[in-house]
Formats: sequence, C-alpha cells, structure tokens
Amino acid sequence: QVQLQESGGGFVQAGGSLKLSCRASGIIYSISVMGWYRQAPGKPRELVASIGSSGRPNYADSVKGRFTISRDNAKNTVALQMNSLKPEDQAVYYCNAKDVVSGIRFIEVWGQGTLVTVSS
Repeated sequence: QVQLQESGGGFVQAGGSLKLSCRASGIIYSISVMGWYRQAPGKPRELVASIGSSGRPNYADSVKGRFTISRDNAKNTVALQMNSLKPEDQAVYYCNAKDVVSGIRFIEVWGQGTLVTVSS
C-alpha cells in the first residue's frame, strides 16, 4: 500500500508565502512523476506543478515565477514553495504521484488534500 501525506496548508494573506510538503510512504522502488494539483470550489481539479524523477519541473502558467516545486527521490518527498500568493490560489491542494513502482505498480496515487486559504 502506497500513501501520500500532505502537510503545510493553512491561512495566509495575499502576497504571503506557504510551503507544502508531501511524503510517499510504503514500499516504493520508484515514482516517475510527483506533483501538486488544486481544486477550488465549483472548479475542476487542475495541475499546479509536477516534477519528473530527473528533476525537470513543469508549471501551470498561472503559477510560473511564483511557485517552485522540488523533489527528493531518496526520501520520496515533493515540496511546493508558494510565494506571492493571490486570493485565486485559494484551493485544496492535492499531492499526486504517477507510475509508482511498489510491490505492485500503481498508475496514480493521490493524497487527501490540504487547504490553502488566501485572504485579500
């Protein structure tokens, strides 16, 4: 069983910063891509940022220049540093892992989500 556990959500004023962290637990041999998605009320879940095992990041246009994703392959962790937060960044943020090789292979694993609230 592979699980993702997020931490670091909370309340921040516009212009502030938060850092989200996610750790994958279980017997894990490799994870191809780790990333963060978010979902605001009434909106579909959207990709925020992802990073491959090689360290190459990918960002949504709306967060480029403000958010930074990083990954520690040895610890199976991924982090999202969010700066210059805007009210429109307010959402539940979900950690995601794709192509997880454990005792069996998981196509995709999701965390439970952590709420980020940004006040204007």
